[in-house]
Amino acid sequence: MIKRLCVIGVGLIGGSLARSLRRVQYCGEIVGCSRHREHLERAREMGVIDRFETDPAAAVKGCDVVVLAVPMGAMREVLKRIKPKLAADAIVTDVGSAKRDVLDAVAEVFGEVPPWFVPGHPVAGTERSGVDASFPSLYDDRPVVLTPVAVTAPAAVRVVSDMWENAGARVSVMDLQRHDEVLAATSHLPHVLAYTLVDTLARMDQSEAIFDFAAGGFRDFTRIAASDPAMWRDICVANSDAIVQVLEVFQGHLEEIRQAIAEGDEQRLETVFTRAKGARDRRFPPGRQS
Repeated sequence: MIKRLCVIGVGLIGGSLARSLRRVQYCGEIVGCSRHREHLERAREMGVIDRFETDPAAAVKGCDVVVLAVPMGAMREVLKRIKPKLAADAIVTDVGSAKRDVLDAVAEVFGEVPPWFVPGHPVAGTERSGVDASFPSLYDDRPVVLTPVAVTAPAAVRVVSDMWENAGARVSVMDLQRHDEVLAATSHLPHVLAYTLVDTLARMDQSEAIFDFAAGGFRDFTRIAASDPAMWRDICVANSDAIVQVLEVFQGHLEEIRQAIAEGDEQRLETVFTRAKGARDRRFPPGRQS
């Protein structure tokens, strides 16, 4: 059990974590922190947190676990703010989608990666944001990846792992570099594609008609383009190397499809579409919620 948990960034991710842990009474007290007092007042009103501070340094005082649920671009500044006030035995973790960038920020602020810092990433979310979008079952049976490095204390990993398991998640441990490469392909690339597709169509001469007649498939595919643009800007910058690499692979395959369509190559198109359908059906069988 966590005696006092501090969640810096009480939005969809941080707020849902607080609510899921409160659901099982895993925390004695939950302290929220963000730049916007009105958001924190709303979180307290909803019962997501017990009290709040707008100053990260004040928020972490006396806390045994601190969760950094802030945008990637804000990570360094928050780390600088909390550094002087962290308890000697406090454990700090994060929810960032690009782990190398987070580790670089931690090493820059503290001079090294401390043994009490546990890099983490809950692979869950929706296109909505803010504490009003949070809900206690967000992490139920969803994966959370921890990417400890050589200096990370096993005891700290156990504390963070127990926290996420009590939130309902399935916890796994992965190499940091592999995490960034995998997430670039499975999460970051789809968001880039969705944003780019919507932006491309919006700038076409017939954009009004295009959106007027958009079918369900278009809405399903582009749903994630409703996500917070600033957050995804930060993620793309933070994991740029891995994203560019997978984008280049995708561009090559997209050119092959363009050529097949231009040439009317029915067999080639059917081969690609059949292979793709088979791969998806094997991983996400029809009828099973994915």
